[in-house]
Amino acid sequence: MASQQLGRPTLASIAAAAGVSLPTVSKVVNGKTDVAPATRAHVQQLLEEHKYVPVSRKSPEDLLVDVVFTALDSPWAVEILRGVTESGLEVVLSSQSRSSDSDWVGALIAGGRRGALVVTSRLTATDQRRLGRSKLPVVVIDPVDMPGQDVPSVGATNWAGGLAATEHLVELGHRRIAVIGGPQDYLCSRARIDGYRAALERAGIAVDPDLVRHGTFRHQGGYDQTRALLALPEPPTAVFAGSDEQAFGVMEAARQAGLSVPEDLSVVGFDDLPMARWSSPPLTTVCQPLADMGRLAGRMLHELIDGRQLSSQRVELATLLVTRASTAAPRR
Repeated sequence: MASQQLGRPTLASIAAAAGVSLPTVSKVVNGKTDVAPATRAHVQQLLEEHKYVPVSRKSPEDLLVDVVFTALDSPWAVEILRGVTESGLEVVLSSQSRSSDSDWVGALIAGGRRGALVVTSRLTATDQRRLGRSKLPVVVIDPVDMPGQDVPSVGATNWAGGLAATEHLVELGHRRIAVIGGPQDYLCSRARIDGYRAALERAGIAVDPDLVRHGTFRHQGGYDQTRALLALPEPPTAVFAGSDEQAFGVMEAARQAGLSVPEDLSVVGFDDLPMARWSSPPLTTVCQPLADMGRLAGRMLHELIDGRQLSSQRVELATLLVTRASTAAPRR
């Protein structure tokens, strides 16, 4: 009966069944001697009963994990997924249902995988408690909200990226600089806009509320907000977009308005997707190491599956401004 409750065993599930800590089970698995004989015998019995196999001897099928995206139809998701697959995990892809009554967390728990990577999805406190009780190893990539301290996550230095993008435009001589963020409740969007505000403050430039916009991170979001910005009595001379896809929408709106990029409007994106270097003109953008984020999250999940403790619960990888041809000094 116990083996049915445990499902596919991990060190965490063995520890829970034995009533001991993860390090204790790890010591037994690795042949350490500083474990009481009775405890060692009890843990070894459970390991044998539940057919636990250390990671080093697992087949690829034994490292099958769920990877859950809010949406799969973007180059951004492809880059994340590329990194995850390079980490050595075998993955099952799924897209989180937008239906309010969809129990996607319950589906994860019931799926029988070894673990899960959750990408840009909202985990409520209730979701996090359910996952904790299930003992399912989970790592979040680019969380919508800051997860609880018991939920490992991987992100990027969004604030620093927003700062660098805006400082670049200030150094070129721009003063009317607009920003288009993603949804206002997204952690990454808030951080990028906070970086934008910090750069303007350092330069002694007042933030004009009319130049601070929010939309989706998609092409349409950038396009719609740029049309509104260009209709202002005093439109911006530069736009910092919250994503590369948004930036392409900014450039499309500028072209339709008869403006040249960068002569009439400088544009900076965020992500450095592969097509950023192929756009016309090539896009200045903040490189977010998406594949590295996926790769690191996969490695962290691998460690959790094997019952090892992580060195850090929250990791942010560095962003880097990549200057191309979509930015220039404003017309005098």
